[in-house]
Amino acid sequence: MNAPAPHRPLRRLTALLAVAGALSACLPAGAAPAPGAVSTEAGQLSIRHEKYTLPNGFEVILVEDHRLPLVAFNLWVHAGPRNEAKGQTGFAHLFEHLMFAGSRHVPRGKFDQYVDAAGGTDSNGSTNFDRTNYFFTLPSNQLELGLWLKSDMLGWMIDEVDSVALANQQDVVRNERRQSFENRPYGIVEEAMYQALYPEGHPYRAAVIGSHADIQSIKLEDVKAFARTYYRPNNATLVLAGDFDPKQAKALVQKYFGSLKPGPKVPAVHVAMPEITKERRLVVTDRIELSRLNLAWHTPPMFAKGDAELDIAANVLGGGKASRLYGLLVRDKQLAQSVQVAQESMSLSSLFDIEIVARPGASLDEIEALVDAEIRKLATTPPTEAEMAQARATIETHLLQRGEKVTSLADTVNHYNQMAGDPGFAGQDLARYRSTTPAAVSATVAQWLQKEHRVVVQAKPGEQVLPPEVPTPPMPEKAAAGERESLNALEAWRNKPPAAGKAKPLTLPAAQSFTLPNGLTVIHSRKAGLPLVSASLVVRAGQAVNPADKPGLAGFTAGMLPEGTKTRSAQQIAEAVAALGATLTSQAGPEEARIDFSGLKASAREGLGLLADLVLNPAFADPEIARQKAQRLAALAQAREQAPLLANAVGNRVTYGEGHPLAENALGTEASIKAVDAAALRGFWQARYRPESSALVVAGDLTEAELRSLVEPLFGGWKGAGEAPAARPLPPAKPIAARTVVVDKPGAPQTALAVVAPGPLAATPDAAAIKVMNAALGGLFTSRINNQLREVKGYTYGIYSGYTMGRERGQFGIRGSVRTDVTGAALVDMWKEIEGMRAKPMDAAELNRVRNAQLLSLPGLFDTNFAVVAGYAGNWSSGLPLSTITELPKKYGAVTSATALKAAQQYLDPAQLIVVAVGDKGKVLPQLEAIGRKAEVRDTEGRPAQP
Repeated sequence: MNAPAPHRPLRRLTALLAVAGALSACLPAGAAPAPGAVSTEAGQLSIRHEKYTLPNGFEVILVEDHRLPLVAFNLWVHAGPRNEAKGQTGFAHLFEHLMFAGSRHVPRGKFDQYVDAAGGTDSNGSTNFDRTNYFFTLPSNQLELGLWLKSDMLGWMIDEVDSVALANQQDVVRNERRQSFENRPYGIVEEAMYQALYPEGHPYRAAVIGSHADIQSIKLEDVKAFARTYYRPNNATLVLAGDFDPKQAKALVQKYFGSLKPGPKVPAVHVAMPEITKERRLVVTDRIELSRLNLAWHTPPMFAKGDAELDIAANVLGGGKASRLYGLLVRDKQLAQSVQVAQESMSLSSLFDIEIVARPGASLDEIEALVDAEIRKLATTPPTEAEMAQARATIETHLLQRGEKVTSLADTVNHYNQMAGDPGFAGQDLARYRSTTPAAVSATVAQWLQKEHRVVVQAKPGEQVLPPEVPTPPMPEKAAAGERESLNALEAWRNKPPAAGKAKPLTLPAAQSFTLPNGLTVIHSRKAGLPLVSASLVVRAGQAVNPADKPGLAGFTAGMLPEGTKTRSAQQIAEAVAALGATLTSQAGPEEARIDFSGLKASAREGLGLLADLVLNPAFADPEIARQKAQRLAALAQAREQAPLLANAVGNRVTYGEGHPLAENALGTEASIKAVDAAALRGFWQARYRPESSALVVAGDLTEAELRSLVEPLFGGWKGAGEAPAARPLPPAKPIAARTVVVDKPGAPQTALAVVAPGPLAATPDAAAIKVMNAALGGLFTSRINNQLREVKGYTYGIYSGYTMGRERGQFGIRGSVRTDVTGAALVDMWKEIEGMRAKPMDAAELNRVRNAQLLSLPGLFDTNFAVVAGYAGNWSSGLPLSTITELPKKYGAVTSATALKAAQQYLDPAQLIVVAVGDKGKVLPQLEAIGRKAEVRDTEGRPAQP
């Protein structure tokens, strides 16, 4: 990937989830077609598209959608690990990285800069076992620029790949592997599961990312051979989705892709589904706090008979809080911290995976026996009609929500094109779920989920056993002569990037507000199109107002809200949400608590009714409190497993200082969690959950009149209990002197860094200049810090900076993980970039690029209901006026080099920065001493470690 994305477990990397759904009673019959490409007319989901093929075999799919002035460019190369040669695990993924390293007409490092300068969003790449994709979204006036970039990636990347570029990306990918596997809980466990499932030589056996040995052994000639075979127009498909004129798009596609030479016919892949005839069991030890159980079976390939039935079975068994295994293991027996069940659909064969993280002290054998009993029950007794309806509703809503963003819409169409052979397969896909029956689900479970055909993996705390370390060779100083070659003829006209078309007015979703008589603020942003609605109830009840002796109480209170009301049990709430195919979550942040709902417009009344019930009538029942205590204590343990989370937590303690409400872990401490009772929870709720200190933010296909008719009956009777507590301003941060703190994680292959300091508040008039300055420093993939540490040095998979600006608190931070042996060198480079940012103004080119990256990307940052809700909810929580969002273009446009430099000099003080490094102290401390940093060692709570 060209930029880090939130980590997904290995099983999520194996396939972009088979987007599937069934639009039935949840979509209103006779609904009007959506104004974009996605239609729900008469309750049927369809995606309007046009597919054609150029003479060179290049497939093009046009999805015209004029909801926003955006175009998504989604290029799929039909090659993944299924196409790798023996001993080349991780090759397809490494090739994904190389695609961003420069091409004949786009010099190295310029690709992402062009995307930034044009206001691009969602720019990245990803690899699963079956394909590799490359995507970004640009303003619609940059259609030609996007095609110029994509065509050069596909046709002329190989011209610029040499030994220097290869070595750099090998370093980057190996850092990604360290971050995602060796230094992430259960990473090596998932890899071991795949190796137990698949025999030697099977293309799915290894992790998508490959092994260190194979990644490092890849030669330049291997890269060229792979490009000659697979990276040709006859093995790729481009989806354009968004606001364009089809006639113009076709002409430009021909211009940019028509001259690419086709390659040889791609070798067919014929691999039989592996057969397991006797249960395989293994135990893997890892640096983890909580044990975990995985049960995995080979199952039918994507879209084959049985695939849809197993999707539904996965939902019934472990698809959420209403599922059987969650109810049994998490809620009733309290043996599990989490439950995940999925039918991981792939082209050669699929996997059915049950994953249970155990509570401390729970027996994996006992959990396994209970899971086996539930599987036997499902295999002999069909699921209920209610369970079938819940599964269908969940799947269908997920698919419809993928149509909100043109980015995910384009990827969905490309997915159907490759995996089903038809970009318009949505209708047939939906039919699979409509046509299946409870009996068919039961029979499919009985056929495929048999004990003798599975792999069982128990992950237990212990020593992490890794293969011998593969050395990282020195980076070549320069490429050798004759390393480059061309697949396509040079075309001089491509040297100059195309000019942008006429830009459409930059407008952002506006919002209106009204206030109920009880003081509740209602903020509404209408977003017509798809029949979807998102809402968030925001309450000034975050960590900042925790009682001094009860850290974590705000989060505990918010977490209890979905666990029962006066009229509904936790199970009934979960079942009601599942029946709507919706999501309903609650959490507390530093300054606010939020309850979020997203679902179909048809479920808005019921969804908002549930939200109102949760906030107005919480039960705080003792059995649920006891269960939540165990859940939160286990979550504390899990947080210690993850070095980045640990670095952040310790960073907060040293930034805010002892005694500050935001210095403590948001979960609280073991003592504070154990001390919570119903009286404490109810007292906090009565004092803080009040209509006059809350806002309900709603976005979607609702008029103001429709929203009022829903909100007034549900929330109009909400009254705060007793007198509102006196305002208690958040105390200012009390940072200790700038210093370096090390938290020991013996044997860690990476050091997780959090370089932190107090920062400005949201109301600062310099906010826009600060954000533009930070974009150049470390906020963008193309930023100075990330470019130096990743692209130049190969120290990291990615490292980024940012300002968190709230109503009463602010923080600056630089966060990321670096290879252990370069911890000191990475900090030296980081400080050079910080000092450089403060020393002189940006030149015009850099300013225009990073300012445009903030300014022109704005429409793409507010392209879903949930994004609009999150924006206005955060705006209200920070105490900013409603117009702040719609005024962003003007404020970003006014930033100059001088104001950005002033922001750096005022809000980026190296003397205030505190370095928190979570890693192997035996290896890290000598490096810090060598660069003149005296470090202190602290424990996982952020307190001085005992000698």
